[in-house]
This record gives sequence, structure tokens and C-alpha cells, in this order.
Amino acid sequence: MNNKIEILAPAGGFDSVYAAVNSGADAIYLGLQDFSARKDAKNFSFEELKSTTSYCHIRGVKVYVTMNTLLFDEEMESALKAVKKAVKCNIDALIVQDIGFATAVHTACPKLPLHGSTQMSIHSVSGAKLLKELGFKRVVLSREMSKEEIKEIADNVDIELEVFVHGALCMSVSGQCYFSAMLGGRSGNRGRCAQTCRLPFKVEGCDYALSLKDNSIIYYLDELKKIGVTSAKIEGRMKRPEYVASAVRACYEKREKGFISTDTMEKLKNVFSRTGFTEGYFKGELGHNMFGYRQKEDVVSATEGLFKEIRNDYKDEMKRISLSGKFSAKFNEAPVFAISDEHNSVIIEAQILCERAENIPLTTEKAEKQLNKTGGTPYFFENISLDIEDNLSIPLSVLNKIRREALEQISEKRDFDYNYSFEMPRLNLKPVKRQMTEKRAEVKKIDGIGKGDYDLVFVPIDISEGDFDALNDKEIKFGISVPRGLFDREKKIINRLKEFKNKGVRDVLCNNLGAVYFCKELGFDVHGGEFLNFTNTLSLNWAENFGLKDVTLSLELTDNQINALGGNIKTGIISYGYIPLMLTRNCPVKSGNKDCKSCKKKEKLQDRKNFQFSLFCDGVCTEVLNSVPLNILNQINKKFSTSFYTNKFYVENYVEKVENYGENHSDLQSKTKYTRGMYFRGVK
Repeated sequence: MNNKIEILAPAGGFDSVYAAVNSGADAIYLGLQDFSARKDAKNFSFEELKSTTSYCHIRGVKVYVTMNTLLFDEEMESALKAVKKAVKCNIDALIVQDIGFATAVHTACPKLPLHGSTQMSIHSVSGAKLLKELGFKRVVLSREMSKEEIKEIADNVDIELEVFVHGALCMSVSGQCYFSAMLGGRSGNRGRCAQTCRLPFKVEGCDYALSLKDNSIIYYLDELKKIGVTSAKIEGRMKRPEYVASAVRACYEKREKGFISTDTMEKLKNVFSRTGFTEGYFKGELGHNMFGYRQKEDVVSATEGLFKEIRNDYKDEMKRISLSGKFSAKFNEAPVFAISDEHNSVIIEAQILCERAENIPLTTEKAEKQLNKTGGTPYFFENISLDIEDNLSIPLSVLNKIRREALEQISEKRDFDYNYSFEMPRLNLKPVKRQMTEKRAEVKKIDGIGKGDYDLVFVPIDISEGDFDALNDKEIKFGISVPRGLFDREKKIINRLKEFKNKGVRDVLCNNLGAVYFCKELGFDVHGGEFLNFTNTLSLNWAENFGLKDVTLSLELTDNQINALGGNIKTGIISYGYIPLMLTRNCPVKSGNKDCKSCKKKEKLQDRKNFQFSLFCDGVCTEVLNSVPLNILNQINKKFSTSFYTNKFYVENYVEKVENYGENHSDLQSKTKYTRGMYFRGVK
């Protein structure tokens, strides 16, 4: 298997495990009944997990458990106990999002392989380097990456890479979507996404401007392997077993035969699609052709007749484990059958002695035929050597029995135990009282920002020389906000930051782990942004130990959860702003068949209730802003134990910035529609 790309299949329940394994999967990923990013899937109890790992390991298939959600302090102990139980079930790896949780797991069980979930938004060399240094074995890359970007990481970081090759595409970069949480209280970062993006959102020329076709780059498995990808991942823990089987079968055919049969491809298209598939991200061809939604004809094609046909394809055990056998029979001695796989061997001795044949002696042909029968098992004999003395009589029932016993014992050996030790870490989650002492701003334009308005102002990395000088002339303390969508511009960003450092800039705001890594290496004072998704004390401890100066907390925490956080690092909250609900690489405006040249930079999305969502584009990524601003300015000193608060300005004009967001917050509250976000209602 080491010389082949891994086929990794989703499993929402054991029916999907069976479908995946019997269609050719090399590994499966599944969720527990808690702490999974697909909580609406059936998922697995620990008893089911143990039987699943046994079933899979016997067949040479690995089992990865997903615990890839953000965790709150009150959940941390039970989450770690869940990992301890999962480890006893002999899982092969744990997939995680929360960096504080990951650090605790690695401390508790250093030998357990960790995979960084796509929810960690890793899409650059620096992000992969960070996970490598933290002890991760594998990183699941963002789905928006091109072939060249994937290769760049593979060439520069010694870490396993996992790439999605088939399944649904979120409009937002994974881990950077707050649409479902902000509008409905169901957090995509905690496994409760309501798929808001699949609803109608209009721009000129398109009614579904946030819905992409399903990704499918199965045809490029050979290229992925060649550039250094370890695992080809199929999305779909919420989907039917027949979908899983079809996707795995397509991958298996492509890998083993070099092509996908017409029948297999037709089944894959018909079992689930959104007006077809797209290769846009992998090929670097973004735009109108990537958009699609589930239409009537897509649903009609997925008939019960089709599902029955697919089930028939995987109903029989797949012969996937090669064995070698050696049978010997001598007069007046017990027959012996020895078998071995790649790592294990067993020897079975019959309970009778060989006798001389009175009528028909046992031939090598008859013995080989009988011993080769592996029935409903995953085994097949690549070769059996026979050493049978002439003119012997051995009942066929004896041959059958020793063959069955040999296969049973080899299965027992294949159902191995890792024996990983897990020592529960001590969790110091005692709340720390913080004093609000500082106010900050993050702006896209410097208009209206004056001396003394804020203690620290973060400005865009593409700030003009004139604006840079103006800030210095006004004696405004400012830092640089690093784009959170790094992708193919990481080197350019690093070079630009070096220029700022030479000009005396000390502070940077980072909202991606890759940016945290290279800004730390460059020697800046690194401030962690809210889109790093820090939701618990352990993640704050990691930030402090890694050398961050302070952290803006996740938007998904309540005031009570914020006030209960421990750790010593300074923390802050977002107090005002049109919050970005999505970070997208494919601009929603392009769904209407527009290109960047024809875009007026003023387009907005409109939902089915006629709310307007502004779009902010930085030339590489687009942020979809909420229709109303977050505003908790009159609650800051009453409700929050934090060190600073930040006002974010994307689309506001000068008057709004200066007059409305000064000290007279009460006037603003009465005149402007706003939301208090999730600070007082929380998320599921």
C-alpha cells in the first residue's frame, strides 16, 4: 500500500463502512456521537467503534476518528476521556481542529497519530510547517487549492497530505464560515451547519450565488500521487452507503486500472450531484462554471433501482488480503497447514494422523483446490506449496477444518492492539479576571481615524505609501492585518511584511495559523485574530506558549464562557463591525458570469428575505459580510472580562466611524439596526 495513494472513505454508520471496504477503500473516517463535525450523521458508539476497527483491521483498512470541532472549557475533560476510550478501540489516527485540544491529546498520548482537519484552514507551506512542528502526522488541506499550491507544500514540508477528491464543496474555506452560526445559532465549527449557503442568495445573473457544484478530481489520482499526496479523501459522512460505494469504486478503478468505467462514472453522477461536478479549484479555473445546486433532475436520477444495483456491486466480501500457504502431509504424521500474510503467520496441525489410501489417494490438485477455498472472507491465496507423500488418505473435512482454523487465527492476529498509553492531563481551567484597558480598530481605509481614537489600529497589507506616511504623521500606533486567505501569495505577503518591518512596524494581526508561523519567524509582535477560532483555555495556553502577544476570542463564545476562561495571555473581543460570515476563494459575483474586470466592487448578495450582504474582495479572496453590524459597545464594561475590544470597519463612511462610534454609544443603539451576535445566545 505504501506505493499507492490511499483511498479514504466517509462513514456515517456501519452500512457505509461495509460499502466502503467492499468497494476498495484503504481507510475510513468516522465520527463519535459527540465532538464530530457531522453531528447529524448516525455516528458511532464506542462499542460500535471497537467492532468497526476489528472489522477494518482484519481487512487491512485503517480507521480515523474525527473529533474536529471547536471545544469549550466545560467540554474539554469529557472530550479527552472520549479520546482515551477511542484509543482503547485501536483507532489509527485522530482528526482534530481545536489546537488547544490537539496539544492536550498529544501530551496525553504522544504515539497517537494526529491529523489536522481541513477545519484548521491550512493551505500554505507555513501552515503545514506549524502542524509538523506541533507533532501532527498529516494535514488535510483546504479544498480550494490548485495542483501547483498542493505541490508547493509537498515539496517543502515533510508531512502527509490529504486532499479531497470527491464530494460537496463549501462556498467558504472550511473553518472560516459563521453564516449558520450567526443567522441560526448552529455552528459549522461545532458540527451543526444548517447549510445556509444552499439557500437562494442572489446576485445579478444567478439565484444561488453561494452554492458550488460537487468537487471531483478522481481522474487526477495519478498526478496527486506523483506530486506527493498521501491520501485521496471522499467527502460525505451524511450521505448514503451507495454514494460511498460509488465514489470508492471510481477511485479504486482509477488507481488500479488507470481508468474509470462508463458504468461506474454514470452511477457516481446519478447517485448524487449538483448539476454535475467541477475540477475548478484543482485546475485553477475559478468562475461561473463552478456554481451549481441540487435540481429536480438530479434528485430523480437517484432512484431506488439505482441504489439496489449499487448495493449488489458490493454485497460480496472483497478479496483484498493476499496469503501464502504451505501444506505438508506425511504417513503416520498429522497434516500441517501454515499460512502467512505480510506480517503474521500461523501453523495449524490436524488432530488426526495421515493413513495409507485404500482406494483413492489425495492428489496435490485436490488438496490445493480444497485449501484455496476462502469463502466469505477477505482472503485469497497467492500461492500454496504442497508437500504430500504418495498414496495418502486425508478426509476433505480435515482439510476444510484446518483451513478454517488457519483463517480464523490469522484474523485474530490481524485484529491487533496498539497498546497506546493515555495519561489524562491535568487541566487548569480556573477563570482569570481580566481588566478592559485598551480599545482597537481594524480598518480597510484610514479615513476618519485620528490620533487618540484608538490604542492600536490594524490596517491592510496593501496600504498605500501615502496612507502609511499619514498614519505616522498623525502619530497613530498601527500594525498590519495579514490576509487570512494565504494560498499562492504567501511568499509575496512575507516579502511585503519584511518591508514594513524595515520601516519600523512591530505589530501584525494574524487570522491563519500559517501567518502566525511566518510572522513569528519574522520577529513581529503577533496578535491572534478572532478567525483563529480560540474557544477555550487550552488554546489560549498554546497561544501564550507559542509567543503570541494577545488573542481576539472566537465570535462563537458567550459572555459567560469568555469570563470563565483561564490562562495568562491578554484576550479581546470584537465589539462592532459587519462581521465576515464567509471567506471565499471563488467570488459570489462570478456565479452570475461576471469577471473581475466587469465587477464594480459594489455588488451585494440578497437572500430570500431581501436582506443585503456586502462583499469585500482583496483580489484573491472575498469576504461575505453580515447584513447588519455587530454592536455590543454599550455592554463592554458591564459584561466582559477581557483586556481589549476591537471595532472593525469595512464599509462604513467617515461620519459613521467618527460620530457614531465615539463615546456616545446610546445614540447609535437607537438609530441603527444591529445584532449582538452570539455573545448572549451562544451556539449549538
